[in-house]
Amino acid sequence: MTTQEQLTAVKAAKPALAAAGTEQKNQALLAMADALLADAAPILAANQEDLDAARGTISEVMLDRLALNQARLEGMAEGMRQVAALPDPVGKVMARVERPNGIVVEKTAVPMGVVAIIYESRPNVTSDAAALAVKSGNACVLRCGKEAHRSAAAITAALRKGLAAAGLPADGVCLIEDTTRASSLALMTAVGYVDLLIPRGGAGLIRACVEQAKVPCIQTGTGICHVYVDAAADQAMALNIIENAKTSRPSVCNAEEVCLVHQAIAGEFLPKLRQRLVDDQIAKGRHPVELRLDERAAAIIPGIPAGPEDFDTEFLDYILAVKVVDSVDEAIAHIAAHSTGHSEAIVTADEAAARAFTTRVDSAAVYVNVSTRFTDGGEFGLGCEMGISTQKLHARGPMGLAELCSYKFIVHGNGQVR
Repeated sequence: MTTQEQLTAVKAAKPALAAAGTEQKNQALLAMADALLADAAPILAANQEDLDAARGTISEVMLDRLALNQARLEGMAEGMRQVAALPDPVGKVMARVERPNGIVVEKTAVPMGVVAIIYESRPNVTSDAAALAVKSGNACVLRCGKEAHRSAAAITAALRKGLAAAGLPADGVCLIEDTTRASSLALMTAVGYVDLLIPRGGAGLIRACVEQAKVPCIQTGTGICHVYVDAAADQAMALNIIENAKTSRPSVCNAEEVCLVHQAIAGEFLPKLRQRLVDDQIAKGRHPVELRLDERAAAIIPGIPAGPEDFDTEFLDYILAVKVVDSVDEAIAHIAAHSTGHSEAIVTADEAAARAFTTRVDSAAVYVNVSTRFTDGGEFGLGCEMGISTQKLHARGPMGLAELCSYKFIVHGNGQVR
């Protein structure tokens, strides 16, 4: 099918999704989860084809984002079941006002309509996006990168079986067949067909959508995430947080990219940091972290001199930019100048420093003594997420069910006229 034919089919499915009751939507989600696991063999076979084709053309870290296995499939299915267990956002009365003339005004949550998601080489986004769309009464159009298209097609085929089994139109979840840029542009300009566009990927994709979209678009985050180690930090805690934030999954947007260290403890802390991220990683047979150091950090530990661009780069790799700062104020100023507004953390036992950091750092998620890796829909109790918004209208941070709804005013009366 052409992209336009697919958009027409999804638009035709929109009313049925919007009218579906909570029980039917939950049945669909559970059936979709079951179908995903029932089709594990063809999904994993398709994913292996994607991996074989991509190997040598993308980094090992990016291959990890692309890879599926039985455990990851089970996690995807569990995410859909968790969404089924969440309260239905549709029909929720967000505010109720009874006017002096007797009319009752209810601000009521309603589905967006057709939600389009453009994403890159992460097959799990396919099921996450579909689950959230269905539960919030939306039809969804999925457009993935060519590296993951075989995997996404196999996943989508399973999800459509689950939708149909629950009596909902299979076209409520649709994967665009065309993987060229033409299909992305078609979604960006699909006025009358797409009600909300959500890009998930690198800076280039997000910038293209924000600049070219003629339909409402949410800017989701590239993540230049910072961890600031304050003078009053528990240094053992800081090392654990930084190791987790940088090395657990360096290819994801909530991974740490910049470490800021207060000058009062830099001489003591930075050698420990190098030991943990470089020497200990090598000793354990793991990938060491390449440290890119500003002048003050380089005077304390060996590493690669940082260039100006290193503090404005989402590495998505085993690379960490390190800078020594004089105060919490300088750390906050650096973050204001270089952050993408995603996630920032302070490690400190000083309540005043923590309060200054959380008040003045203008990012979607701000942490005190917690790894940035928790910026995730599942970790925030949203089941799974549609993306992480780094803008302020209408959604910010991990986008769950509530963020996939708009609202309308339903007004009740008994014959009032004006």
